[in-house]
Amino acid sequence: MEKRLQEDLKHTDQLLQLSKDFSSKFLSVIDKLAADKQVTVASRIAFPEAGLGGAAALEMFRQQYGNSITAAAGPRYWGFVTGGVTPAALMGDWLTSAMDLNSSDKSSAAFYIETETIVLLKELFGLPEEHLGCFVSGATMSNFTGLAIGRQWLGHQRGIDIGRDGMAGLSDLKVVSATPHSSIGKAMSMLGLGRNSLVKLPTLPNRECVDLAALKNYLEENKGQPFIYVANAGTVNTVDFDDIAALVELKKEYGFWLHVDAAFGGFAACSDAYKHLLKGWEWADSITIDAHKWLNVPYDAAMIFCRHPQLQVEVFQNAGAAYLGDPAAHFNFINYIPENSRRQRALPAWFSLMAYGKEGYRWLVENNITRAQELGDLLEKDPHFTLLSPVRLCVVCFTLNVAADVQTAAVNEFLEALNATGVVCMTGTVYQGRQGIRAALVNWRTAAKDVTIAYDTMKGLAEKIVNQYTYA
Repeated sequence: MEKRLQEDLKHTDQLLQLSKDFSSKFLSVIDKLAADKQVTVASRIAFPEAGLGGAAALEMFRQQYGNSITAAAGPRYWGFVTGGVTPAALMGDWLTSAMDLNSSDKSSAAFYIETETIVLLKELFGLPEEHLGCFVSGATMSNFTGLAIGRQWLGHQRGIDIGRDGMAGLSDLKVVSATPHSSIGKAMSMLGLGRNSLVKLPTLPNRECVDLAALKNYLEENKGQPFIYVANAGTVNTVDFDDIAALVELKKEYGFWLHVDAAFGGFAACSDAYKHLLKGWEWADSITIDAHKWLNVPYDAAMIFCRHPQLQVEVFQNAGAAYLGDPAAHFNFINYIPENSRRQRALPAWFSLMAYGKEGYRWLVENNITRAQELGDLLEKDPHFTLLSPVRLCVVCFTLNVAADVQTAAVNEFLEALNATGVVCMTGTVYQGRQGIRAALVNWRTAAKDVTIAYDTMKGLAEKIVNQYTYA
């Protein structure tokens, strides 16, 4: 055995302890680290001819990157819709790396862990048994999978098996939505549907949910034309929801594929106060729910739920691979999703679900919503800010109270200054044609004090910048 590998093998316990010490120190100060900052990393390290060994590699990592680590899993990272990592999820993730199991290998516990975790998640979300659930790498891949199955259904409506024969002669397939996430267009591009096949329908006034009258008009004008409808169950800017129950009724009447993008909005099902937003989603054909968002497990993990496993296997089967077994004879997740070899993404979720249960996730979701409402109330009372939308769930969408012609410049300056403080991280957006800012609160650590800390920083910067652009 190579000398460094042999030494590291002999001292594995010490190396794990060093890694634990580094991790523990990071987590102990996560609420004090910058939520966001401009990162500057030294020049690239040369690839060593002779290896350094694990301990020296950790020290080099500390020197090279230690000052560039931010609290992206911390209580005031409100940029991307990113959850933190619960203590139990971290336990599961460490074990996942240590055991290095392939989720697609039925000869190990990994397959059964995923099967059981999916059952737990369906119970958490109130989804019926007939939905087949599988883990994938994120909401983008989940949306891709849902649209791929929907595409197969579209082909069947024309008498074509797209999974077998391809897209020839099917150039007019449509995907319809009101406020689709950018991953929908990306998935359409990868699937050969093309981004220009996306039909965007009008929304209700000052909303991001579909105008059902506009959808009904589209259905009447295109009667008999099969298509995929992508419903929103939590838009990125305002966490708005399409009326899923009404969409289900239209689906029964007109017949289309209903895909629900519930990347983080699906967790409304955890709360008795908000689960009505998802009424009817159990009748959807496919559903996207992210795990590294509101489930608060490590990157990367999401789930796809689908009522049509036979269509899934038509698209994703590993036909002709004898070493993988016969897809028709033996169930294996690899024949229902894009990836074959897969990390054991289910185990961190299993640990967190078992550790905190339904009650824990109910608290997590409702706590984040309460904190978002607190921030929204503070901004609504502050003359320097304007809410662009009511706080519906866990995202606050707002802008600065300045003239329209200087709003973009003012907002960009404010956002750059705010994120540079390291106190809190938010992202810019455009809502109803206005330059805005969004704060997404989905972290289990976020508390009332974090809202106060963030707002105290925000109001000072806003006053200065608003006055600057008002009296310039």
